[in-house]
Amino acid sequence: MVAIPALSQGRGGPESLLPPGFGNNQALPPPEEKAAPPPPANVPPPPVASGTVPGVSPPALDAASGEAPPAAVQNPLEAPQPTNYFTVPEGKARSVEMVGVLDPGNGGLGAGAFGANNGAFLAALMGQVDAPLPSRWTSILLRRALLSRAAAPAGVNPVDWVAARADLLLRMGEADAARMLVQSVDPVNYTPRMIETAAQTALATADPAALCPLTGATRAASRAPVWTMAEAMCAALAGEPTRASALSDQARQHGAAGIDLMLAEKVIGAGAQARRAANVQWDGVDAINPWRFGLASATGTPIPAPLLNGAGPRYAAWFARAPMVPLDQRLDAAGTAAALGIFSSRSLVEAYAQVFDQTDPAEQAGTVAARLRTAWIDPTAAGRLAAMRALWAEPSDATGRYARLILTAGAASRIEPSADHADAAADLIASMLSAGMDAEAARWSRVVEDANDSRAWAMLAVGSPRAQVDLGRDRVQAYIDADTSPGHVRAQMLVAALAGLGRVSGADASRLGNAAGLSVQNDLWATTIDQAVRANQPGTVALLAATAIQTERWAGVPPAYLFRIVRDLKAVGLDFEARMIAAEAMARL
Repeated sequence: MVAIPALSQGRGGPESLLPPGFGNNQALPPPEEKAAPPPPANVPPPPVASGTVPGVSPPALDAASGEAPPAAVQNPLEAPQPTNYFTVPEGKARSVEMVGVLDPGNGGLGAGAFGANNGAFLAALMGQVDAPLPSRWTSILLRRALLSRAAAPAGVNPVDWVAARADLLLRMGEADAARMLVQSVDPVNYTPRMIETAAQTALATADPAALCPLTGATRAASRAPVWTMAEAMCAALAGEPTRASALSDQARQHGAAGIDLMLAEKVIGAGAQARRAANVQWDGVDAINPWRFGLASATGTPIPAPLLNGAGPRYAAWFARAPMVPLDQRLDAAGTAAALGIFSSRSLVEAYAQVFDQTDPAEQAGTVAARLRTAWIDPTAAGRLAAMRALWAEPSDATGRYARLILTAGAASRIEPSADHADAAADLIASMLSAGMDAEAARWSRVVEDANDSRAWAMLAVGSPRAQVDLGRDRVQAYIDADTSPGHVRAQMLVAALAGLGRVSGADASRLGNAAGLSVQNDLWATTIDQAVRANQPGTVALLAATAIQTERWAGVPPAYLFRIVRDLKAVGLDFEARMIAAEAMARL
């Protein structure tokens, strides 16, 4: 347990594009802590004199005229680089003071979500969040906060503020959400930090063409191989194969080698009239990184499973939405993305449905997609429930099992509450609540009460829109007495959530907290999140809630922090999110 979550961690800026020893952290100057003016627009690369680039000879003079041959056969590196990728008329760039894609009418938290002050503190806090988070619903809320159309607070460059939000989304696995933020700022206003974030986003979304508008200003400041290779890819994509080849040779001479150069040349080979082809070999590669992921995914180059599996959840989430990778190869990653809150239950179902439609009918039987179909359309509730139970039981890890609950949420909501299915009530309720179906889950209250199912009761106690199960002191005490979890963490979490939601009285909360061993104390984090509540800053509350649950599993979240998260979210009008986070805790512990 940490006393002040995230406030003392030492995370730096965005993750390096390449591994140590290959242009690491050399592509751009370090981000400035103070507000910096935006760089000039469309800065061309510095001129390169003929014959000064190793391996490129100066043009020969024509014997008859004594003049250089036509420009078409001059040093291709001297050709001007296109600068019109995103041309914005002078003075017409969009404002950077209010950036976001979600307004209050479609999930946004409002213009004042983060308040008017403490911008440097909040940006630093975003940089310290160790994402992805263990909580699906906290991640969903944090995404909404980061995407909200909100005013930039004082004390931070407004463009760097957008970059900090996009950086955090990338670490959460939210590649498409990060791209939406990055594209909300015109390149003419990019700062060095925003350029780095935009590059990371281009790779996370497997879109190397999105690097092209960045190369002009960046190559003016850096000759690192990573940007030379990026410029070579962009030349190929723009139909300039000669220039692309020359730049690729230059990158090789400046240190580019191995898998990173091979993948870049794979993109170059896909460009118009490009004559370079790369046979990508992963031998000796022991780690994946954004460059390798982005270029491999963009060209449909298979990434060895051990590398992808060892890269962490964010890469799995990026992989799940990579358009050049066949869908059937992305289903496991889609489950991870759903558990992280990136894919909805509906999106996950649609992915399996598409794979089912693409599968030969002779090979459909027994697949996950076929069993999911049965869970929806079997004529009997018993048949549908049997299919769901088989899906729930199959994964061997906790994330996989939770992903299956998300997958079956819609099917679970179609099972009518019945004492005949009381033994499956807890899993059905967990499945529905994973997708936010609180009203559907609440229909099982009577069945759960009659069956005395403690796990199902605990989820309904905190997840229902209104209390529909017995929340008397004796009932909660019975749950505490029966709890056998390590350190009585389930009992402590339940009491913390009930107290935070105001579903037990203050006196009962105190007695039950003592009985469960729950202790709630003030620390710097608690003081800070309470101040955000008083200032009515739901975005700040959501961010601080995320900093409190930076653990691998729900069992590592301090119950005292859950109490404040639930209470303070409810206080700023996020009652639904507070209940879903509490219900997720009870489902996943």
